[in-house]
Amino acid sequence: MTLFQLTAAIVTLTALGSYLNHRYLRLPPTIGLMAFSLTLSLLTLLLGQLGLADLRAAGDFVSRVDFSEVLLHGMLSFLLFAGAMHINLESLRNVKWAVCILATVGVVIATFVTGALVWFSARQLGLGLAFAEALLFGALISPTDPIAVLSILKEAGLPKNLYTRIGGESLFNDGVGVVVFLTILGIVTGDTKPTFSSVAALLGLEAIGGAVAGVLGGWIVYRLLRSIDDPKTEIMLTLALVTGGYSLAEALHLSAPIFMVTAGLVVGNHGRDFGMSEQTRNRMDVFWELIDEILNAILFMLIGLEIVIIPLTRQHLLLGLLAILATLIGRLVSVGLPVSLMGWRRNFGKGTIGLMTWGGLRGGLSIAMALSLPPGQVRETILPAAYIVVLFSILVQGLTFKPALRFLLKLP
Repeated sequence: MTLFQLTAAIVTLTALGSYLNHRYLRLPPTIGLMAFSLTLSLLTLLLGQLGLADLRAAGDFVSRVDFSEVLLHGMLSFLLFAGAMHINLESLRNVKWAVCILATVGVVIATFVTGALVWFSARQLGLGLAFAEALLFGALISPTDPIAVLSILKEAGLPKNLYTRIGGESLFNDGVGVVVFLTILGIVTGDTKPTFSSVAALLGLEAIGGAVAGVLGGWIVYRLLRSIDDPKTEIMLTLALVTGGYSLAEALHLSAPIFMVTAGLVVGNHGRDFGMSEQTRNRMDVFWELIDEILNAILFMLIGLEIVIIPLTRQHLLLGLLAILATLIGRLVSVGLPVSLMGWRRNFGKGTIGLMTWGGLRGGLSIAMALSLPPGQVRETILPAAYIVVLFSILVQGLTFKPALRFLLKLP
């Protein structure tokens, strides 16, 4: 199967799933597509067990899609930029310290709390998972997925300040989470010395360097946008920023996700307000919203299909169920502890901590990081658990987010 044929098959399945969901299921688009692809995958597995389908062919089809490569080094740049463009910078400034602490300290707290609970659970189940290896799971599952979060938040109709707080934190903590994951992975594989100075230096270089480079890249494109008035050329400039900027950040060993977020904030605010005509703003919004929706649809279709090649045993299933609880506890502690220590409870409002805990969705980013692990026992233990947590997060937490919003915030 050629690359074009593979792409054509995935796009066709995505279009069919989108139609069926819109026509009959009426679920939020991302959730509906994932439910469709998951059902398709489970049906294929069932038919395979009955001897009515070729599981080898299905597994070969899914395995041809390098999910980790496609997301981490392709789709993520477009999705993060599109998401950041719709975050109001002035609103973000009002909650900058909360977002900063939750996206950094909060991720580290969640990594250790979740990792420790999963390590204990794995020991009880007889799965050989060292503490440092369990921290790998904590690192890849702790950051909330901005793609999943923003797609659900758009459907929920959140108050503006809460949308900015949850959406802003999600956009930044995934970049920090990737850096933490790579740092722990380097320690586990022996590529990084586990000293405080070396880890701090790596985190600082990648995270802060990525933010500074993103602001610079966004400012350069903003100045170019301001000097012309041609929608097609201006859209091309933003495409160049997304593709070229992401590639450059990776080549310089900076955090490419954080680069995209900061660049998107600059272009989406200063660029829109001072560098574009009304016609360009309208076309730019339509273009990036379309890119966002199409790639989101394809991403969630791929997530559902991945189950065909993920080995699931009884022990892995039990660990995954326990990991759901561990992830929720880690999220609750990582949000509640900083908020309590910093005295932000009044500013956050009653029910916000619970909402941020339940609304902290995990998605394709966690699966992509799990798939990027070197082949071996650790990967075979962590990958199924991560997949189960993501399924629960999107299908259960995502579907119940609106009722939780009304219940926790006492909305009518």
